[in-house]
Amino acid sequence: MNTEIAVNVARYLLQSKAIKLEPANPFTWASGWKSPIYCDNRITLSFPDTREYIARSFERYIREEFAEAEVIAGVATGGIPQGALVADRLKLPFIYVRSAPKSHGMENLIEGLIQPGKKVVVIEDLISTGGSSLKAVDALREAGFEVAGMCAIFTYGFSIAEDSFAAKNCRLFTLSNYQVLIQEAIQLGYVHAGQLEMLSRWRVNPAVWKP
Repeated sequence: MNTEIAVNVARYLLQSKAIKLEPANPFTWASGWKSPIYCDNRITLSFPDTREYIARSFERYIREEFAEAEVIAGVATGGIPQGALVADRLKLPFIYVRSAPKSHGMENLIEGLIQPGKKVVVIEDLISTGGSSLKAVDALREAGFEVAGMCAIFTYGFSIAEDSFAAKNCRLFTLSNYQVLIQEAIQLGYVHAGQLEMLSRWRVNPAVWKP
């Protein structure tokens, strides 16, 4: 991970309110987990400078880490616009992977030209447990693509996600992560230093965390 990019992206996510931190009044996720953080990276698309920096950073990572990339794939829905922006910068074909096949027409799971054997880099907006992201990787592999790896805007850094990506033999690069974000949030005054221990504890075991 590039430290300068990680810090800058964390600041952009906080400033745009794509990420909100409320340790004293936690959010409830669909899983039922209580969480001091809420992330909706699609909001970054409404901020041209933020959108441009994220796309440029993705481009840099792909050129450095996945020079062999022949196709860019976005994961529905958050990875679609970011993936399209990156594919345009790299002048590469773009496709995207649905969460489930369409219920009509061609019943496609992957939208765009399927080219078995091509090396694809997958773009995601957020890595949580990694389950939905790796479903897209499985779909691409089943369609005949060679998945070079995945790039995402942000990760919570859960061990379950790291283990899942390793088990699937899928390289993962993220522009920023939870640890960088909370340090920047303290420095910029979004939360105070006394909340650091509480915020750090959540990431270790979010299923049982309490504020």
